[in-house]
Amino acid sequence: MQAAEADLGRRHKAAATTVVGLLVGVILISIVAYLGKRFFTPQQNPTLDMGLRISILILGLGAIALRRTRFSAMRLQDIGALKGSKGLLSTLERTTLQLALLGAGIAALGFIGTVLTANDIYTYWAGLIALVVLIYSYPSRQAWKRTIQQFADDEKRN
Repeated sequence: MQAAEADLGRRHKAAATTVVGLLVGVILISIVAYLGKRFFTPQQNPTLDMGLRISILILGLGAIALRRTRFSAMRLQDIGALKGSKGLLSTLERTTLQLALLGAGIAALGFIGTVLTANDIYTYWAGLIALVVLIYSYPSRQAWKRTIQQFADDEKRN
């Protein structure tokens, strides 16, 4: 159990640090868009406008659906029964990082839209959605610990 606790601490710290770093990155992208908007060339492109809005919306909703699917109780129970606490921790960490990268991708997509059209609203809206995704994916150590206690089946595996 102490090995699982140490692994929990290590993996949680890595995931939490990554999410916080990406949160800071999203905020920095918004600042860059604000400070650099006078250097961008304004262009009207309705096709790009609609494509960006739909892509950002789908990625944001997809992140929520991904998290709910990957962290469903039945799935975690199966992983805990087959792989024990190490498998659960690996799944928790991997899913958290995937969601965080999806959030960063949303922010990057908005920034690219701002660079291409000189409309800084893309970065702000995408940044806001990315912040929601990143905050939603932030790993709670207590939740991870409860998940391990509830679903890990290490006693039967040893």
